[in-house]
Amino acid sequence: MNNHEEQIKLLINNIRNVCKTSGLGGDANEYKIVTQSFLYKYINDKFIYEVEKIDSKINSYETLKKLNENEYELLLIKIGNNSAHLKPEHLLTYLFSKQNASDFDKIFDETLNDIAILNNDIFSVHTGENTDIRLFDEELLAKSLDDKSVRKDFAKEIVNALAEAKFDFKDMFNEGFDFFSTIFEYMIKDYNKDGGGKYAEYYTPHSIAKVMAEILVGNDKPSNVKVYDPAAGSGTLLMNIAFKIGTDKCSIYSQDVSQKSTNLLRLNLILNSLSHSINNIIKGNTIIDNRHNEKMDFIVSNPPFEPQTSQNEWDEMKAIADLNPDRFPFGIPNLIKDKRVGTKTYIYLTFLQHIVWSLSDIGRAAIVLPTGFITASTGIGFKIRKYLIEKQWIKGVVSMPSNIFATTGTNVSVLFIDKSNIGGKVVLFDASKMGEERNDGEKKRRYLSKSDEQVIIDSFNSKNSMEDCSVVLNFDQIKEKNYSLSAGQYFDIKIEYFELTPDEFETKMNSFKTNLSSLFNESKTLEDDINSQLEELKYGD
Repeated sequence: MNNHEEQIKLLINNIRNVCKTSGLGGDANEYKIVTQSFLYKYINDKFIYEVEKIDSKINSYETLKKLNENEYELLLIKIGNNSAHLKPEHLLTYLFSKQNASDFDKIFDETLNDIAILNNDIFSVHTGENTDIRLFDEELLAKSLDDKSVRKDFAKEIVNALAEAKFDFKDMFNEGFDFFSTIFEYMIKDYNKDGGGKYAEYYTPHSIAKVMAEILVGNDKPSNVKVYDPAAGSGTLLMNIAFKIGTDKCSIYSQDVSQKSTNLLRLNLILNSLSHSINNIIKGNTIIDNRHNEKMDFIVSNPPFEPQTSQNEWDEMKAIADLNPDRFPFGIPNLIKDKRVGTKTYIYLTFLQHIVWSLSDIGRAAIVLPTGFITASTGIGFKIRKYLIEKQWIKGVVSMPSNIFATTGTNVSVLFIDKSNIGGKVVLFDASKMGEERNDGEKKRRYLSKSDEQVIIDSFNSKNSMEDCSVVLNFDQIKEKNYSLSAGQYFDIKIEYFELTPDEFETKMNSFKTNLSSLFNESKTLEDDINSQLEELKYGD
């Protein structure tokens, strides 16, 4: 761990400790305090960094305050979208100087509120209900802490923790995506979905995200492209492909039903120099209320597999599908009764149809799906797979090891779609035996090493077959196997031959006969025992 990473993780831990000592540890509002306090610190230091790049003499509250209105406006124009725009009184140094004020908690809340209003046009997230989710919550502390008497001291402790740390952006930006993705994961690892639960439960492992991005883009150098995830969560897949393409060469589009995940995605975009795409983030139900009708160049997604679904929600999806046969040509999967969740549906098949519909004429997609999809012989899954193969839009499949996700034992595969692959080859890679098993709390998980990742990526992109790992096929070969996309069904069957002497052959045959005779005798004993037990049964026993 480098020094910058240590310092920033220490800052995150200090904010968490302030929450813990104030009774917010594990509280539903804790993630807001942690993420929004961190975001304020980041925005403050990033603003100063951008100002100093323009004029190194203007780097404090005092020097910024001396600028007249026109000079300040010109400064903000030069900064553009490289940072959120701040007024001198928004700076952390100014806020720190006010910490002895009797209403300091109110000053803290008003500062964040004012920053949110000032930056509303660029940094707000839109919802399906046509409202905006602001950069910072209004009255963050007032609504998080019920006890008014502790708010002032709480605000002081937060500001002191923020003031003690300093972001060295020059060094951090040189380290790039890996640095910021590590910090982001560390900060939000316990905060993701609205219903609670840990981030890892919904987080696509970095190894899968990297494999998806590297295979999807390959050696191409795309520019000015649209990248989309219709079930984005906190944006792991989007960040990986954006950095593979180049953050200045793509625009991010997303939608997710969870407000908490959508807020975390915004934070991810800000940390990774993708603020220009924040206006394309939508909080809402993609299937029922899709807000991105434009065709996309690249799509990445790890959609929910079989979430709890009410009868009303299913009816609504069915009505949408009936009205949009081009978008959902194979319909909505049936509602299923489940003892654990009540009713559910295989929603990933609905998302998959939406993804295919959303692709441009030469678009590409990588989707995490249950491995059962690649061999299903009936139902909607089979129809979609057959359709994609008949269209020759499949680029390949990578079947991942079991237990690679934190809390699901479902085996997953990544389906790669490429509309420009007509007449091309299909790569099927079986990575199920790769990786290393490690303990993750009370559970065991499997992790791909960097060398494992590279083997998959290189084999797939070079279209090289590997014994017992991958095959390269044409579409006719796949049709002959009932459209199966399972690599194992195409591996050569190995028959091992051993040279035996007559005596060795006789010995083996006698051993087989002895074992078989023993099994027959055991079977006869069990048969007699069962008949004896049946004879003893009487009516009314």
